Amino acid sequence: MKKFFMMFALIFAVGLGASPDVEAKKFGGSKSFGKSHKTAPAQPASPNKPATTPATNPGKKGLMGGMLGGLLAGGLLAALFMGGGFENIQIMDILIIALVAFVLFKVFRAVMASKAGAQQRPAYATGQSQDQFRQQADQGGFANSGNGGFAQAASDVPFDLPPGFDLPAFLEGSRSHYKTLQQAWNDNDLSKIQEYVSIELYNELSQQRRELEGAQHTEVMFLDAELVRATHNASLAEVSVKFSGRYRDTVEGVEEDIKEVWHLERNLAQANAPWLIVGIEQ
Repeated sequence: MKKFFMMFALIFAVGLGASPDVEAKKFGGSKSFGKSHKTAPAQPASPNKPATTPATNPGKKGLMGGMLGGLLAGGLLAALFMGGGFENIQIMDILIIALVAFVLFKVFRAVMASKAGAQQRPAYATGQSQDQFRQQADQGGFANSGNGGFAQAASDVPFDLPPGFDLPAFLEGSRSHYKTLQQAWNDNDLSKIQEYVSIELYNELSQQRRELEGAQHTEVMFLDAELVRATHNASLAEVSVKFSGRYRDTVEGVEEDIKEVWHLERNLAQANAPWLIVGIEQ
């Protein structure tokens, strides 16, 4: 009985120490690069808007789990070696311990993934082509007030939209393209990514993607977009879009918040020129 108890405790310690310390690998990584601009502060939350669930810190949990599991496993091993717990143990006992620890590890990952998948997520439009996105700023008139439809306080952040800019369609397309680029990042489809970004940004992104091995499994759970800057002249239009939401690794079940700003530019001197991402700020 004593031998059985010590074996079970060791299995538990190994399983605790093996808890994965991972993070979801989103498009662009977790650092800022490319062009940056000053943007307007986030708008105050609506009184009727439900409170956002505080983001968890999987890295901290993984650290504590790893430290605690390591200490526990180390203490148990010392007790087993010093106290004679391995006396008369057979090779099959060791194999059984390893097998049970592996099964517990798989069950732990499955439970995390199922909990993450159980959350309800609002649905947004599916992916669109870059040709569709290119035309969205030209569809219809911008039927808001003369200052671009923004009830803004005195600020040095410009909100000067190009004539005929369809803001709702543009933001809807932005959400869709965020998901398209994340999927391209997962699949290591650099040619697709190149359609949406400047040359400088592409060089940085392709270098980052080469540092990741194989396909990634990051899924955008839900996403919102907000225009936080806009300006234009005769030859160039610039906008900045703030994204907020949540994403997860569908294999590991790890979830993280989306909080970033994309800066985009369009060459107005070129017919049918696309909007290109020229900077990402985390």
